[in-house]
Amino acid sequence: MENVFDREERTMKIMILGADGYLGWPMAANLSLTKNKLILVDNYIKRTLFKKYGKEPLVSLPRLETRCKILKKYNKNISFVKTDCTNTQKFLNLFSRHKPDVVIHFAELPSAPYSMHNFKEGWKTLDNNLKSTFNLITAVKTYNRKCHIIKLGTMGEYGTPNIDIEEGWLTVKHKGRQQKFLYPRQGSSLYHTSKIMDTDLLWFYVRTFGLRVTDLMQGPVYGVKINKTLDADQFYPTFAYDDMFGTVLNRFIVQGIANIPLTVYGSGNQIRGYLDIKDTIQCINLAIKHAPKANELRIYNQFTQQFSVNELAKKVQNALKKIHINASIKKIKNPRVEKEKHYYNAKHSGMKKLGLKPSLLTDRSIIEIAEYVIKHKNKINKTIIQPKSSWK
Repeated sequence: MENVFDREERTMKIMILGADGYLGWPMAANLSLTKNKLILVDNYIKRTLFKKYGKEPLVSLPRLETRCKILKKYNKNISFVKTDCTNTQKFLNLFSRHKPDVVIHFAELPSAPYSMHNFKEGWKTLDNNLKSTFNLITAVKTYNRKCHIIKLGTMGEYGTPNIDIEEGWLTVKHKGRQQKFLYPRQGSSLYHTSKIMDTDLLWFYVRTFGLRVTDLMQGPVYGVKINKTLDADQFYPTFAYDDMFGTVLNRFIVQGIANIPLTVYGSGNQIRGYLDIKDTIQCINLAIKHAPKANELRIYNQFTQQFSVNELAKKVQNALKKIHINASIKKIKNPRVEKEKHYYNAKHSGMKKLGLKPSLLTDRSIIEIAEYVIKHKNKINKTIIQPKSSWK
């Protein structure tokens, strides 16, 4: 996947909040291949939490101060600002100084297990996620209402309803009248609930103050490589594989390589929509290119394939066999409160209409991640993979 931007297009100022994260950093690296001015923002909260809970990622990566210097090889108009997006005055000062055309909002604590670990973690999730979003909204409303906000939502906001999941909106007919509403949401964790609140806040400010917002309802992401130009360890993202911050497919691959059974929660019939990290970047690029108008909230369901957890585990098991790794699968008591047998049919045609070319999950794509993990196999900490906290 190469960058969708044409180098003849208008140069923009793009601010990336949470630029040190699993998605923020590869997005920054990809955008460095354009002529756009990039302002990367982070306060290293995830690094702090990794250390606090003993959940260090597979590879310890340089801080953004160092990595920005690497990106300047491709784009000299890149800067990094260490600041806390929940600090209202600091963030407003930062925004008013740069007045970006686009803000990509990754500056949220992105973990359902973390949010359900205990009261403190639940409150931290709500406090961080809602404050950072509200500060962003306030900055845009105050200093540049033409700024395009791109919020990374999650498919988990919808829950598992017994009807098709539309792309963000549902038209309701009632007693001879009809109206389009935000699709009903029922998150299964405080993390998902904080994202629902984000959407409600954004929709209010779109209606009331004419803001322009794209909400990307993203499924679980997997992978490390982002494109051919940036194919080196220094461009890869933070690879978490633990029970709190790791995503399911990445965690399965690490378990197989570490000779630990792939742990399936409960029956394994839970269905979700997944996507490659390359497609996350592709979708955000498309969202930037196809900005909404004033007073418009665009919502896309951002995933490429649906699998049950059982199917996902089996895919990993079969792919690892091809590189002579015999992984086993084990079902354990589900630490989450969720439906394990349910209807799931989520629509996701919006991004394809904009030009998304999906990178589908194949044996080759699984092996590509596995090769990266094998390269750093000696760094795997087997004690941090199994679930330590429960929703109940």
